[in-house]
Amino acid sequence: MEHEEILKRAQDLARRCRQRGVPTNTGFLTPAERYALEHDPTLRGASMVFHGGCPDAERTVAFFLPDWMEEDDLNPEEYICALKIRAAFGEPGHRDYMGAILGMGVGREWVGDIRVEGPEAIVLCQPSVLRYLLSIDKVGRCGVKAEQIALSVVPKRERRTQERRFTVMSPRLDAVAAGLFHLSRTETARQIALGALSLNYSECLKPDAQIREGDVLSLRGEGKGRVAEIGGSSRKGRLFVTAELYKN
Repeated sequence: MEHEEILKRAQDLARRCRQRGVPTNTGFLTPAERYALEHDPTLRGASMVFHGGCPDAERTVAFFLPDWMEEDDLNPEEYICALKIRAAFGEPGHRDYMGAILGMGVGREWVGDIRVEGPEAIVLCQPSVLRYLLSIDKVGRCGVKAEQIALSVVPKRERRTQERRFTVMSPRLDAVAAGLFHLSRTETARQIALGALSLNYSECLKPDAQIREGDVLSLRGEGKGRVAEIGGSSRKGRLFVTAELYKN
């Protein structure tokens, strides 16, 4: 089963939290892993919150809180660190930073978002690997210098979206994806058969999968979007769909 290992790990962390009365946490999760935890029936009774170091983080840590602890009591700075890496010359890309970090033997689960802007990058990580990342002096072919910064100064990522409005006969995956990505139904069916279309971060090969408000659709090479609203119908009985296509 997809994500079986991370689910077992999360279940163990939730159990340990209840038994010992202390907060526990995972490493950084991908959006697909987070979705799996949020929808795992065995974790519904757990007090589980997610944080990635900043409000708009894509990769997040799952925290399990004991009965005596509220979400506001959680101090993310105790569990997540941020550092700024600046290249003296050149502008390394995301892949360059990822290669440099993994090349140091740091596991991907210990590193959160990597945000690259020109010659600088902001890296979120767990405290256990901070000292290793601060020692990075080369990314790709560029010499770099790293320094720790407070989570409070991590700049908010501006996510641009484009609204898409269209109608469908029924909220099937193939119909909604065709409207969201401006594809023909034939091409959409082909992309689904190729495994190029994901529903809520997991590959979906079922054209008739039912889409709900809040679902996220991703198409390889085309980007990602979220279904904001499904409701109302036209005179011909077609459903109105409002979606947001992420531009970056």
